[in-house]
Amino acid sequence: MAEMMVTTLEEHAGLTAALEKQLGARRYETHISTVLVANGKAWKIKKPLDLGFLDFSTLERRKFCCEEELRLNGRLADDVYLRVTPICGSIDAPQLVTDDGAGCDVIEYAVEMREFPADALLADHQELLSEEAMDAIARQVADFQKEIASARTGGELGSPEAVLFPMQQNFDQVRQLIDDSDDHARLDALNNWTVAQHQRHESLLASRLKNGFVAEGHGDMHLGNIAVEDGRFIIFDGIEFNPNLSWIDKVNEIAFFMMDLDRNGHRDLSARFLNSWLINTGDYEGLALLRFYQVYRAMVRTKIAAFRLAQEISDEEREAVTQAYREYLSLAESYIVDEQPRLMITCGPSGSGKSVVARAVVAHLGAVQVASDVERKRLAGLAALESSNSGIDTGIYTREMSQKTYQRLLQLSETILKAGFSAVADATFLKQDYRKPFADLAERLDVPFHILRMETSEDELMQRVEVRLARGDDPAEANVEVLRQQLKSQDTLDESEQAHAIILTPPDVDAGDYLARL
Repeated sequence: MAEMMVTTLEEHAGLTAALEKQLGARRYETHISTVLVANGKAWKIKKPLDLGFLDFSTLERRKFCCEEELRLNGRLADDVYLRVTPICGSIDAPQLVTDDGAGCDVIEYAVEMREFPADALLADHQELLSEEAMDAIARQVADFQKEIASARTGGELGSPEAVLFPMQQNFDQVRQLIDDSDDHARLDALNNWTVAQHQRHESLLASRLKNGFVAEGHGDMHLGNIAVEDGRFIIFDGIEFNPNLSWIDKVNEIAFFMMDLDRNGHRDLSARFLNSWLINTGDYEGLALLRFYQVYRAMVRTKIAAFRLAQEISDEEREAVTQAYREYLSLAESYIVDEQPRLMITCGPSGSGKSVVARAVVAHLGAVQVASDVERKRLAGLAALESSNSGIDTGIYTREMSQKTYQRLLQLSETILKAGFSAVADATFLKQDYRKPFADLAERLDVPFHILRMETSEDELMQRVEVRLARGDDPAEANVEVLRQQLKSQDTLDESEQAHAIILTPPDVDAGDYLARL
């Protein structure tokens, strides 16, 4: 039997070619697997490789990794992954068997899946990307991350040393694969930045592990591994071959998806996804590590392209892969450029369009929004869309709770700014006592400060509040009675505040007009 097993890339190519012909299948190649698609099913067959971060070199290893792939992907795509299928027969005449392969000489294993519709993958159909899609995927990822097992401290998985190891390995392997002195200099700069960031955040990495933010995740969450079917998003093809690449920080997980959106020209949707994920998780502390992990994820893609360039591929594919390699390297470099963050607060009564403007700022600047309606409920242990059934000055709308909410917004704004992101605090800010601490924070951190003041007619405000409450799809609970009280008790901007104010009349104002003034 030993002589019949697949042991080389040539034998793998012969086996998969024979199956391709036998099944009348379509064939897809990656740097580590061959996928054959036919008759509503797909078979993923791992290549006999040992790449350091991955070991498929023996039949036993490939079988184990097939079983892990079935287990791990069953969490997010249980109706897609069907079984581990033994392949018997010979390399020239292979046979996919329907049982466990007992009684035959197994020469290879495949992960059997059902086929997706041809137009299902987000990578191939980016017209399916939208703000609504980002919100849905963010909720799905956040829910998944709440359920998965967290790593324990004291082990290797998720330790600061384990975090740096694959990052350094990426740089070392790309250097060996690419013979270009200019690229080596660029790699050195990125490598030095990565090591410096790791040293800077070593204590944070350790505390993240201790506090349960390192978990057995998906590990490979990008547009090519997300399908849309019957209105739902299916996240598949997670990493099964290396626990160090799947037991990761939850911010590391989303960094890959965001990096892929950025690379495909969707930085506005990347920011929308991040903000939706933060609303669902409250993990603002992790922002300090986001760029660090985005560089890592861009370098993962750079390495994959470099591996593919080292293999036998057509001239056409070589040209495309070379372009991808360059783009990912440039993208990694874009993440290490320090940008001047700024602090913005909205100012206006309920229904004045504050959240509309805040979301526009998020899309335009890649800012992080913190909303009083969301954080007030989080402080009370409520979900964003869960009703508190509170009245005026009762429940979660007492003066004490409002003070706690604004203090929470202030703390989060400081966390966001120190992580290098612009912050927009989305609240009414009708009282000067609530606005002043934010102006003081901006001065202390030496960042620009803006007050986005909404001016909307009272009739329009009344109408919007009533419509919003009727929809029931917004965290805000203010009604017309609350609005009237706000209009009576609001403080006007004083002279020093007016110097920082940008007066807006959303939604009639052109978004580009007011964003250009920031």
